[in-house]
Amino acid sequence: MKMTTVGIDLAKNVFQIHGVDVQGETVLKKQLS
Repeated sequence: MKMTTVGIDLAKNVFQIHGVDVQGETVLKKQLS
């Protein structure tokens, strides 16, 4: 599993992390509260 892009959404109460690989497939999706 090799991630090329990681996005972080910094909302007020929850952090969301989303990672995709070279083909654009989701390899990581986490919600942290």
